[in-house]
Amino acid sequence: MPLPQERIYTIEDIYALPEGTRAELIDGRIYYMAPPSRRHQDISFSLSRSIADYIDSKHWSCKVYPAPFAVFLNEDDKNYVEPDISVICDHSKLTDKGCTGAPDWIIEIVSPGSRRMDYMTKLFKYRSAGVREYWIVDPEKNRILVYDFAREETGDYTFSDTIKAGIYSDFAIDFSQLNI
Repeated sequence: MPLPQERIYTIEDIYALPEGTRAELIDGRIYYMAPPSRRHQDISFSLSRSIADYIDSKHWSCKVYPAPFAVFLNEDDKNYVEPDISVICDHSKLTDKGCTGAPDWIIEIVSPGSRRMDYMTKLFKYRSAGVREYWIVDPEKNRILVYDFAREETGDYTFSDTIKAGIYSDFAIDFSQLNI
């Protein structure tokens, strides 16, 4: 007897979810997301502000988008994510719906329900989609993992460290100075 087929979902299914339901779509599978904690939001806001202030000070055109912001990773209808922070420098990827293709830099802030997704599934998806840099900020473990895919380098830091961004030659974030 054949095994039952697992349903493959599309972006259309994501947009058909009830109002207020947050979910991501990876390889045709829907992953529901819980609302972020206050600390999660504090970290997201502080990091987004630091990055945006740096970009503005340089008068660069890169854009910083905190979640919820749609990223259509593979330019197909089976992959839709909402990274906590997306930095996009190629404006041709931006549409009214979000970003089509890989952002230059993605930061995910780990929540109890997103640990496996952030450390494994998204790490693989972001790398293969062409994201240049991926940070995993884990408040529970006091840890920041930095994957500089462009240089094939990895760094492991704490919330006491200053971390240099790989996509910018003169920008670093001092986590000990963030208001988190």
